[in-house]
Amino acid sequence: MHKRFPSSHRLALAVALGLPFAALAQDATTELDEIVVSGTRTEVSVRDSLVPAQVIGREEIERSQARNLFELLKGRAGLGFSNQGGAGKLTTFNIRGTESDHVLVLVDGIRIGSATAGLASFQDLPVDQIERIEIVRGPRSSLYGSEAIGGVIQIFTRRGGQGLSRHLRIGGGSHNLREASGGFGYGGERGWIGADAAYQKTDGIDACRGSGTLFQGCFTDEPDLDGYRNVSLNVRGGVKLTDTLTLEGHALNADAENEFDGSIFGGNEADNAQQVLGGKLTWTPSGRINVTTQVGRASDKSDNYFADAAAGTRVFVSTFDTRRDTASLQGDFGIGEHHLLSAGADWQRDEITSSTNYVNDVTGTPVDSRDNTGVFVEYQGRYGAQQVQASVRNDDNDQFGNHATGNLGWGIGFGSGFKLTANAGTGFKAPTFNDLYFPFSGNPDLKPEKSESLNIGLAQYADTWNWTFNVFETRIDDLIALDADWLPDNIEKARIRGAELTGAVALAGFDIAAQVSHVDPRNRTAGDNLDNLLARRSRNTARIDVDRAFGAFRAGVTANGASHRYDNAANSVRLAGYGTLDLRLEYAINAEWSVQARATNVFDREYETIAWYNQPGREYGVSLRYQARD
Repeated sequence: MHKRFPSSHRLALAVALGLPFAALAQDATTELDEIVVSGTRTEVSVRDSLVPAQVIGREEIERSQARNLFELLKGRAGLGFSNQGGAGKLTTFNIRGTESDHVLVLVDGIRIGSATAGLASFQDLPVDQIERIEIVRGPRSSLYGSEAIGGVIQIFTRRGGQGLSRHLRIGGGSHNLREASGGFGYGGERGWIGADAAYQKTDGIDACRGSGTLFQGCFTDEPDLDGYRNVSLNVRGGVKLTDTLTLEGHALNADAENEFDGSIFGGNEADNAQQVLGGKLTWTPSGRINVTTQVGRASDKSDNYFADAAAGTRVFVSTFDTRRDTASLQGDFGIGEHHLLSAGADWQRDEITSSTNYVNDVTGTPVDSRDNTGVFVEYQGRYGAQQVQASVRNDDNDQFGNHATGNLGWGIGFGSGFKLTANAGTGFKAPTFNDLYFPFSGNPDLKPEKSESLNIGLAQYADTWNWTFNVFETRIDDLIALDADWLPDNIEKARIRGAELTGAVALAGFDIAAQVSHVDPRNRTAGDNLDNLLARRSRNTARIDVDRAFGAFRAGVTANGASHRYDNAANSVRLAGYGTLDLRLEYAINAEWSVQARATNVFDREYETIAWYNQPGREYGVSLRYQARD
């Protein structure tokens, strides 16, 4: 039986009603000058961005006490998520009701994700290694190419500022959670260096409530705890070679061991490895010219096994190892005081090494790699109170040839900090290796999925508070789905409409941030599922964060809510909505040492984001933190 908690509808209504009143406060201070680069590939303050964007900085990450990315990101404006059973289990995000593989994910500017499955391994990216996260809502294919139909999530790893900084954290919690992280950063006049390491291990929960029924749940019944371990290392450094030339590099490696409920065919344990390597050379001969060259490699590897505890055996099942090599050249040229022209080229090569043989069923030839080359031009300009952003891009891919995308944005500022924006853009998503070449279920004749989107936004930015309101529509054609012969084909269409409301204020010592999203993702394909909701999307989500300092103490609460969703295209499997409440407390022992404690899902709400897969109930955690800077 589900434990009772105020419904997600009442939570969403309360957040929505609270936003206008929060915006009336005049004595508050909020950070409105945060920089976002993912929406334009150049530095733009959040208040000047013509596309809806959000930045989550290190201070907010630490204050939230989130122990993984789905804890940190759930409930954020426009974001939906699904998770297969707690920490370390497969976690996917969608932006504005699009598919989970319609999200472009970058780490320090390097494109990541599996070339076979088309998904980024969010569950294996450690929060302790992250400096900030940028979320851009809406298509960005005209700047990045494939995958950015729904938007972009860019993760920046930790990097110290000037002087010497050190940090350390040791923690533990429910389900025998053990954690430790630490690192340092040093920045001088002409260079910087730093390194961070993190460790996390938990006994986990029973990921799947079990089903031996064919084609239901996790296809097995394993009532055990499914543990997870992650060990990561991040190093970075840079040097100003001359007054105009800067060289920098970074490397992130995360090794994970994951237990899950599965069978002899798919395994129930996995050894996963995520690796991101990158280097960048920047030439700035003047204040109006900036040229950047960047190279990188992102690796996503999974070795899968079936462990039989009773027999004491562990049998190899499969391996999927994908590598994504990228290179880019971008030039930004200032024209006058208020105009910027950017032009660039991107190259990408995906390679796979797998125990599964990927073969073109038409030609009979093995396929283990593909290349993509894209070129783009972008203009940003300001004309008095008006702003304009326009971009166009062409991608030439091994599988589908040339594909062009574009975007046009406009904004105008009014008195009292009001701003009106409008954006129209197209996007596309290239089929994955699994879509094209997986044995007996691939289709090498697939075309890219295509989209058209429109966004209208209204915002108000003041020195003391801010709020934004956006409405949007996205239409997607050639969605890949299984045809009558159970082969993938471009046979589906979707229409997604929605609205988002966000606000932030500091009022009478309280820091308040709230966001509400409504999305109506409809299947527009003729047939039995016409006008059904797309699977695994909640139409309504809401989140409110409230924090306050009391001398050396700081307390906070986060409320999250989501309405019901359907687990299948036929809308016959309904998953109930939910609301959760998290509490946190922090005590500053002195300027360098502090103690943090948290209680998540305090009402022990039982809910699922994917049918049959459990979510954690009430959990507790405590940690000791040290931070210092010279």
